Amino acid sequence: MSKTEPKGIPANEALVNPLLAMQVEPDSELKKYIVEYVGSKHEKKEVTVEMIAATLSEEFPEFLYVIAEENFIRGYETGIDDVYKTITGKAPEDTTEE
Repeated sequence: MSKTEPKGIPANEALVNPLLAMQVEPDSELKKYIVEYVGSKHEKKEVTVEMIAATLSEEFPEFLYVIAEENFIRGYETGIDDVYKTITGKAPEDTTEE
């Protein structure tokens, strides 16, 4: 009996975000400052998004917490909406107050 390889993307490849490897072009004053700062910390001229994220997580974690929390809440709301649509067949009404 021969064993066949499962089809699909291996887990280690599925979890890789290619945007993290992107080199950041300092095309604004803030980007220039961040690229120079991160580059000096890592002793590299070419700075990637991943290097910036790592530096921010070490030196300014509060900033990333806010971004992660917002991302989590939006994902959670989307999941709840999807479940609601599955059960009722329609999108939930907006219950936010203005």
